[in-house]
Amino acid sequence: MRDHSTHTLTSSATLQESRTPAGPPWKRLAETAGLLNESGRLSSTIFEEMSALAVAHDAINLGQGFPDTDGPEVLSRALAESVSGGKNQYATIAGSPDLRGELAEHEALNGRRRPDPDSEITVTAGATEALSVSMLAFLSPGDEVILFEPFYDLYPAIAGLTGARIVTVPLAPPEFRPDPVRLREAFSDRTRMIVVNDPHNPTGTVLDPSEMSQIAELAREHDAIILTDSVYEHLAFDAPSTDPATTDAGRDRTIRVSSASKTFSITGWRVGWAISPPELTRGLRVTKGYLSHSAAAPLQAAVAEALRWARQSDFYDRLRAQYEDQRKILLDGLGATSFDAVSPAGTFFSVASTENVPDSWGRDGTEISERLTANAGVAVVPLQAFATPENRHLYTDWVRFAFCKRPEVLRQATQRLSDSGL
Repeated sequence: MRDHSTHTLTSSATLQESRTPAGPPWKRLAETAGLLNESGRLSSTIFEEMSALAVAHDAINLGQGFPDTDGPEVLSRALAESVSGGKNQYATIAGSPDLRGELAEHEALNGRRRPDPDSEITVTAGATEALSVSMLAFLSPGDEVILFEPFYDLYPAIAGLTGARIVTVPLAPPEFRPDPVRLREAFSDRTRMIVVNDPHNPTGTVLDPSEMSQIAELAREHDAIILTDSVYEHLAFDAPSTDPATTDAGRDRTIRVSSASKTFSITGWRVGWAISPPELTRGLRVTKGYLSHSAAAPLQAAVAEALRWARQSDFYDRLRAQYEDQRKILLDGLGATSFDAVSPAGTFFSVASTENVPDSWGRDGTEISERLTANAGVAVVPLQAFATPENRHLYTDWVRFAFCKRPEVLRQATQRLSDSGL
């Protein structure tokens, strides 16, 4: 058994004072993303490292979150028609009117307010650009941005690029839910933005309405922007995620980001969007215009057609059922091993405690992940890679599994773990 007695939470105030990045913008980005060590040497992201290790050892890659099947056939047909139909030149900065119209219908279909396609929806080159543009447009040096950790590594990277100070609210295992007192303490008169990933990668947590309401109320109290990363919006299994823009406090200050990547299994297409009030939309579009200018025009047309097809069918219900089945396969398989997995309420990730994994496999999640790849033929990602140095100790005994793979692949992976004596 590993000793958890020294696990204490670092205060948000201490964290933000100790993580004020310095140097040119790229170094600030690399430092806050955890890619720059004290000697100034750069490393790869944990996803690149584990994927490369998986290739080297012919391991099943349950580390990086990309599906191993193609999306629905409507996408390839619509893309071919778009290209042959001449939709190959620049789209507008705001995005294809057809796609923006379908996105407005998509919001209404899912019980949210129908945004105005012309003044409240911006199409981007993936959710990555939407999130980056949102931070670049509204964060300045000296501002504070609140992140829940463990976090997707893009958030601290772009926050560091802006020169803003990062304040984190740790989601402590095994519940991985925000502490309301700590959340309130994280806000200050310098808070400009809070980033909310819901459903949450990497833990699979889905915030309940009371938690989202507190976020919205605190954001209004401190005049902060709520930036929501909602790319797993259709993979909330037990209860739907709550959009803070549906609350009175969050309505005029929320930027809701999503994309086609996870929903339609097209992570390489890079078509995303940001939905926000007109005042915030203006800032997003000005900033975005000098980055990508526009996402690929034929891909926008194809995604619009896929959204139209999806809302006229039972696609979203089938998608959720598919991932519920794959979640069960992974959890059942891990149940026969020494991993203690948490059943996620959303996303296609499950985190698992390594506390009962034999010491011969390693001392922490990073070492265990490396040995699993080399000796068991299964690649996972250590959860401590998603945290700041101050709080990595909270997640030392945890790893993340991705179940966005075919059922037979998941069964093979868990069988390999079992056969390896885990």
